[in-house]
Parts: sequence; structure tokens; C-alpha cells
Amino acid sequence: MSFRMTMLAAAVVAASVASAGAQAQVAGAQPLSVTVEQSQALLEGWSVKKSVLGKAVYNDDNVKVGTVRDLIVAPDGSVSAAIVAAGGFLGVAAHDVAVPIASLEVRKGNLYLPGATKEALKATPAFQYAKIESPPKPKRIDNKQQEQQQ
Repeated sequence: MSFRMTMLAAAVVAASVASAGAQAQVAGAQPLSVTVEQSQALLEGWSVKKSVLGKAVYNDDNVKVGTVRDLIVAPDGSVSAAIVAAGGFLGVAAHDVAVPIASLEVRKGNLYLPGATKEALKATPAFQYAKIESPPKPKRIDNKQQEQQQ
């Protein structure tokens, strides 16, 4: 299965799980995990944490041109881009670039960006994360507080 298809399958599963939570909840009727069909798709996919994040990206000459630092999920639930760090050492002074997922290839377990060079990636405009306010950190609620909120 191609990297693109694997990431698409993972995004579809994530979107379907997210949409299941958007329905009206009835006590005891909401599933807490994925369906059997979704489980099968998950078994055929990759773990982003174990197989993609932090992994080297090579060009056609097998020269390392960067490292995958993040994946961007579009509002529709699809994985749209990989954030590749070019240059730097151990993440210091790295130049982060957004690379379309469709541009990456998987060959024998390695990630490739055909035609890329370190210089070309460094010459590409740096990726900037959106400046959004983080949600408040969750706090534990004991039974008394929960009863008072209801």
C-alpha cells in the first residue's frame, strides 16, 4: 500500500471516529472504540508516531535532505502535508518546510522526496504554524464538583 493511501486510510478512520462522536449521545448507545471494519483498516496502516515522525527523508540519490517533524491534517480530515525539517542539528536552527503528502514516496520502508536537495528545501519559504490560542488544560473533576455542575 502506498504511503499516500495509508495516510488517506488513517485520515478516513480518524474522520469516521470523529464524526461518530458528533452524533447525539444516548446513554449506553455510543461505541467507545472503532468498528471491526475500522480495526482491519488500522491493522493495515502505519503508526505515525512509530513509522513517520522523526524519520529521515531522502532524495533520489539516497542523500538525507530532512526529517519529518509533523503531519498536518486538513479540516476535512485528510493528511495534507508533512512538515520536513531541513538543515540544523538536532532540531536547532532547522528550516521547516511543508511538503504535500502526495510528493512523498515510500521505498523499502524509507521516505523519499524525488528531486529534492537540502539547498532547495532551505530555499523554500519556512512553514509557520497558525497562531491559535491553545485550549485550557483539563482538570480532574471529583464527584462533588460533577454533581454541582449538573
